[in-house]
Amino acid sequence: MVKERPFGVTVLAILEIIGALFSLGAGALMLMAAGFIGAMMGEMPGVPGFGGFIAGMLIAIGVIMVILGLISLFIAYGLWTGKGWAWTLCLVFSIIGLILGILSLPSGIISLIINILILYYLTRPHVKAFFGKGQPPEGPPPPPPP
Repeated sequence: MVKERPFGVTVLAILEIIGALFSLGAGALMLMAAGFIGAMMGEMPGVPGFGGFIAGMLIAIGVIMVILGLISLFIAYGLWTGKGWAWTLCLVFSIIGLILGILSLPSGIISLIINILILYYLTRPHVKAFFGKGQPPEGPPPPPPP
């Protein structure tokens, strides 16, 4: 039996892909910038090792961004195909985002609202059922006999 993917799950998967592409692009740019900055700055007079420090920080951030982008692509695949682990990961990352949004108030209000909406949506019965995390919602009762 083929499960029909809820529209909201399709939207979440597409947004996850878009976020992954931005993360991968930003990570790649930081890795390239690290090489340029390291070569251009070299050793600054009076601040030994500063160019290497900046390049090292950009490399570390770039690698983290690339890893996060790959994880996002993995989650998007799972959301698209209805894998239960993707529902769990999405739920966990939304809770982490919720906590970070609370800690960064008032500037994190948008993040907070988005993560609340994602958590709400992921816990709807038809969405949980799509991921195999709950019973499918009952359909409408059959019509009465004539």
